[in-house]
Amino acid sequence: MFRKVSAVALLALALVLGGCDLRVRADASQAIARFLKAVHEDDRAAFEAAIDRPALRSDLRDQLVDLGRANSVEVDGGPSEFALDRMISPEAFRLVEAKTGRALPTTPNAAEVAVLMKVRDRTHVCLGDPRNDRCLLSFTRKKGVWRLVGMPATNLRIEVPPATGSARKR
Repeated sequence: MFRKVSAVALLALALVLGGCDLRVRADASQAIARFLKAVHEDDRAAFEAAIDRPALRSDLRDQLVDLGRANSVEVDGGPSEFALDRMISPEAFRLVEAKTGRALPTTPNAAEVAVLMKVRDRTHVCLGDPRNDRCLLSFTRKKGVWRLVGMPATNLRIEVPPATGSARKR
């Protein structure tokens, strides 16, 4: 009897946790698809609404300071906010087709984004690189809104696999 109750309880817990993951994945993938659309269309207002600029500055500053140290270069205070802000723009992102490396003609939809996404927990997801287990873009949900909080300082190239099933929305 105890084993049956335990098994049912574990199954219920797995379903609840799996359901949370599905809701997080669906919600975040829609937000990330909107972000990628803003990048693709160079929509500055939508881009700014989808990022957490202070968090991105901090992330990039830390990466650049570490990169400098690795190359025996020490800069007091790290890069300026002006330099960091120039790195945080729609032009910094390259959306390409995974097989050809060509620029995407259209932005990926939420279903395509969900395939590339990794759910870390209920408030943290990232857009992964399909070739390895590395996160390219990190997003955090605060007050119900997903925003970009982390990106690589160098070689930012987001490869999107071909659409499966239906054609990509145009």
